[in-house]
Amino acid sequence: MSTIKEEKGFYKLSWKQRIGFGSGDLAQNLIYQTVAAYLSIFYTNVFGLEPAVAAVMFLIVRLVDVLWDPFVGAFVDKRNPKLGKYRAYLILGGIPLTAFAILCYWNGFSGSLLYAYITYVGMSLCYTLVNVPYGALNASLTRDTDEITILTSVRMFMANIGGFIILFGVPAFIQYLAPDNNWKQPSAANAWFAVMLIFAVVGLILLAFCFSQTKERVVLDESKKDMVKYSDLFTEFKRNKPLRILAFFFITAFALMAVGNTAASYYIGYNIGDDTMLKWFNGLSSIPAFIFLPLVPAIKKAIGKKQMFYIFLSVGIIGMAMLYVITVIPALKSQIWLIYTAQFIKSTGIIVATGYMWALVPEVISYGEWKTGRRISGIVNALTGIFFKAGFALGGVIPLMMLALVKFNKDLPQQTDFTQQGILWTITIIPAILLVLAMFIISKYELDDQTIDKINKEIESRNLE
Repeated sequence: MSTIKEEKGFYKLSWKQRIGFGSGDLAQNLIYQTVAAYLSIFYTNVFGLEPAVAAVMFLIVRLVDVLWDPFVGAFVDKRNPKLGKYRAYLILGGIPLTAFAILCYWNGFSGSLLYAYITYVGMSLCYTLVNVPYGALNASLTRDTDEITILTSVRMFMANIGGFIILFGVPAFIQYLAPDNNWKQPSAANAWFAVMLIFAVVGLILLAFCFSQTKERVVLDESKKDMVKYSDLFTEFKRNKPLRILAFFFITAFALMAVGNTAASYYIGYNIGDDTMLKWFNGLSSIPAFIFLPLVPAIKKAIGKKQMFYIFLSVGIIGMAMLYVITVIPALKSQIWLIYTAQFIKSTGIIVATGYMWALVPEVISYGEWKTGRRISGIVNALTGIFFKAGFALGGVIPLMMLALVKFNKDLPQQTDFTQQGILWTITIIPAILLVLAMFIISKYELDDQTIDKINKEIESRNLE
């Protein structure tokens, strides 16, 4: 007798295929997240840009992305390259992405704002050319909600391996290679470049592995691809309510993550005063992924995805409150294990909530297909791409503008109390506010597993008619 496992569209993947797909996220973390997490401090302390100038550049680059992302989404939905509708861009976009990411950390034109713009814009455009099709690839592998939950857990597990390597390894390796182990001085420029070169090349190899292990089986019908147009971005956003809710959750989630990642280097260096702690502090932000992400399918099955979001977003807020209190009380601040504990708790909440949000993308794609008859995965991922990059932009601008507001001076080894308070707010209070907002947004999401399973079965029934 036929079961859901055997139904067309409801495919099960092997563990090699799941890991192969997840390696794409690992690869993009090694390339893009290395830029996202550390480019601010590289620009301000090594390359020689003022914080306010760098903040404006980050904002402008994200505005460019707003125009570029929907073009890429429509482009990939309308085409079927021989290497694969979506997977082809892992190679076609991965090679220039790797080159631009490396050049972002080259100090040959130290202090040149023009060079910074060219390399950062180029890197961001190429990242979209990889990330939008990669996101669409997720929805092309299967409709099975349980399989998507497992696939997302594996994907986020792999992504956090990359996150751990970046957050722990980048400062550790650069400090090791830098003169006098001082990674925040222009003399460390060659160390920054060497580390980025290694990470980017390994990332490109992993993109090639992802390409080799994926197969697209749930895609837009060939006869409908000419109907896809740039304006679908706006019409889909207007008529697809679950997509709108997810998009706003993305901007909030990525903003809080980017704020925390950017502020961490300043917090450890100037509030705590010990740069050697950074690799451990950052590394702890990825460790919860290896403990809790494998449990996500069971947790979701037991309490439902909304309750899972509420619980883990609340855990993140508790961790941030702990970090704030520990830092402002001298007797607690001297106990480094308390700082690490707060960081672990904060990161546990953020990792599970923001990791599982990717499982909702195939759901909103299916919802749009159910409403319109067209599975425009590229367009939907372009929309989510716009919002998560807007979140990254917001998250990158906020710390830099806060640094300018509180009179941060990179030439002072000891910042003023006012500056330190601003840095502390940036790593605790502001992300906590964003977590509360994220909790409100996700409360409006209405696609439970039963509803999305019914929608997917109706779509497959139509396709058989």
